[in-house]
Amino acid sequence: MSIAVTGLRKAFGDKVVLDGIDLEVPSGTTFCLLGPNGAGKTTAVRILSTLIGFDGGQATVAGHDVAKEPDKVRAAIGVTGQFSAVDNLLTGEENLILMADLHHLTRADGRRKATELLARFDLTDAGAKLASTYSGGMRRRLDLAMTLVGNPSVIFLDEPTTGLDPRSRRMMWQTIRGLVADGVTIFLTTQYLEEADELADQIAVLDEGKIVAAGTAAELKRGIPGGHVRLRFHDTATLDAADRALVGTTRDDEALVLDVPGDVGVAAVRALLDRLDQAGVEVAEFSVHTPDLEDVFFALTSTKEAVR
Repeated sequence: MSIAVTGLRKAFGDKVVLDGIDLEVPSGTTFCLLGPNGAGKTTAVRILSTLIGFDGGQATVAGHDVAKEPDKVRAAIGVTGQFSAVDNLLTGEENLILMADLHHLTRADGRRKATELLARFDLTDAGAKLASTYSGGMRRRLDLAMTLVGNPSVIFLDEPTTGLDPRSRRMMWQTIRGLVADGVTIFLTTQYLEEADELADQIAVLDEGKIVAAGTAAELKRGIPGGHVRLRFHDTATLDAADRALVGTTRDDEALVLDVPGDVGVAAVRALLDRLDQAGVEVAEFSVHTPDLEDVFFALTSTKEAVR
């Protein structure tokens, strides 16, 4: 596991922000931590990236104990926060060279790394320009490029696409997928549910300091009421026969449609169609409708906001 957390606790005064959370993130995957503002997402990132301490539990990152080996953890990770760390008074290339100096690369290696990363993030033409002239998307790409100077095996991305336009956001998604394909582990927090759906191998939902659900996007959606199979029939007689054969349906006579609520997994759908087949009912077409991550989010989280 790239990240393993057991019983992690953190309080600010009498306010408990993380209340004994458990997490496991396999290497070379994207893990997404979802939750409303104040749920504790940024606090978790700050703890795992050694920026603040914690009050209880255990945490390892890249095989190193966060509390006992913070220097080894820092050497293995990269962090891109909600706000860009780019220096506006430097060019893109100079920002990267500065990071190379901080990582104690030689001057030649630093320049070589800067050139490589500018090309990788489609910033070569902008490399000699001041970062203050960059668009939001360019700044975020440069910010992530700076994170990669140290060749981290784990990268924490805390709401990395906030404020970006849709095109820039999708370019960032491509970059994240490329990093994971190269074996990097991504720990992502985001306010964009579509982003989690697109990128995450595993998702955990954090609310009021506790993990209230975890799994793949598909697993989380299946766990929320609202899933149903929609059946369409050729005529009213067949619709009536199907309605008699099934329980709890909602029908639309004009569209010749039945909605059947419940489990929409493969086994359940197969059993449903078998039941209709045994009753001699022919289905013209069917479709499976599952709740989306927005349904999951609202079903599992509160509306209160606390310390982030």
